Amino acid sequence: MNKNQTISEGRSDPQPPNLGGLAKDTAIYGLSSIIGRFLNYLLVPLYTHYMPKDSGDYGISTNVYAYTALILVLLTFGMETTLFRFANDDKNKPDTVFSTASAVIASLTALFLVLLFAFIGPISKMLGYADHHDYLLMMGVVVAMDALQAILFSYLRFQKRAIRFASLKLLFIVLNIGLNLLYFVVLGKTSVFYVFFINLLCTGFISLLFVPELFHVKWHFDGRLLRRMLSYSWPILILSIAGILNQVADKIVFPLVYPDEAQANIQLGIYGSCVKIAMIMAMITQAFRYAYEPIVFAKSKDSDSAEYYAQAMKYFLIFTLLAFLCVVGWMPLLQHIIGADYREGLGVVPIVMVAEIMMGVYFNLSFWYKLSDQTIYGAVFSIIGCAVLFAVNLLFIPRYGYWACAWGGVAGYGTAMVLSYFVGQRKNPIPYPMRDIALYVGLTILFYVGMWRATVSLPSWAALALNTLLIIIFLIVIIRRDLPLSNLPVIGKYFKK
Repeated sequence: MNKNQTISEGRSDPQPPNLGGLAKDTAIYGLSSIIGRFLNYLLVPLYTHYMPKDSGDYGISTNVYAYTALILVLLTFGMETTLFRFANDDKNKPDTVFSTASAVIASLTALFLVLLFAFIGPISKMLGYADHHDYLLMMGVVVAMDALQAILFSYLRFQKRAIRFASLKLLFIVLNIGLNLLYFVVLGKTSVFYVFFINLLCTGFISLLFVPELFHVKWHFDGRLLRRMLSYSWPILILSIAGILNQVADKIVFPLVYPDEAQANIQLGIYGSCVKIAMIMAMITQAFRYAYEPIVFAKSKDSDSAEYYAQAMKYFLIFTLLAFLCVVGWMPLLQHIIGADYREGLGVVPIVMVAEIMMGVYFNLSFWYKLSDQTIYGAVFSIIGCAVLFAVNLLFIPRYGYWACAWGGVAGYGTAMVLSYFVGQRKNPIPYPMRDIALYVGLTILFYVGMWRATVSLPSWAALALNTLLIIIFLIVIIRRDLPLSNLPVIGKYFKK
């Protein structure tokens, strides 16, 4: 019986596959992401303390950043994934691929800025910021610079320059936090204006640090290559738009459909601050994606690629489920990340984390159509998932408020995930270890119920102790079944018999 058969029957393999390169890069990207998100968490209590809940300023921040995330996807035009696909093709020169992709993004960015500055009045009025053109202009410039940085960061990933990537990401976070502390704590500012202004300063500084990379590129634009790249990227763009709408549509739609206009930004602020805790899951998924995407395209020609993808999926799920239990179990401590006035929305955190796990699984499942140049399937799946999310939000926000936002994410990502799995298994079957996956999902559900009951019925110290014990048991199961300590890098030698 071969390895693929063993995996497809769901049997545990005590020796994990050779995922050393993926683990190393995930650790580096993850370090920058984890530290960065952790430091960003310091801004949540800062904002929720210095920006009173009733001002609605945190809700405004949540809403504007949702729009910028959507615009960033439009401006990058799917060129990040396209870069990896074409730069790994031996027929193309990587610098030429990068140059061509950069030309697309630069053109879109220039057009966006011209339109924004020319029509800032009508745009501000339409979005509900008629008295705050400055908010939109600052964030418009920020998102334009972010789009240009995105292709540069992608090229660093292609070149396996993880340290340079992580250093720039962390520097942005350190500068951002330092200036926020200066303005809010030392100078006593309380307006959301300074949130956007500081972002503008930090993004501009990081953009300047990319100048050395620009001088090392052999610039060459290829029109024929551009047509092939656009043919590949436009379905990726649609997929990305639908994907980002799954993440931010609730924050865009909420103020438009919530029945109490005066309370809309206040309620959105509560939801947005609580979602920050759930973003631990997004952080892990993003770190995995940064490391995994270049490796997948490079490994696509190998004979054992299907086994590699199957095992990578399993280990991704194992560690995201562990993170889920850690967040739920230590919620009595993590809740202090946000101000006391905002904690009434903490119940949405596990729901949003489940949606993020589904998004990560969907990302893992997506490579069958990316590698076979059938990206149209990803666009269809994402559009359907996005339509489900919009339907849930539009129908249920007026009645259930931000709870509908949380469940809408689960419905949207869940739909796209299921569609991608079943169609993918018909088009390009991969022997995912479904029994192992089902075991860990079932164990997570069981432990989650126990943690929830402990949190609502026991004193905080007792709940933390019991929840920590359950997390340790989950870790023991992982080690005994799928990750012997002797196989770990560096420290593994101390556990060998």
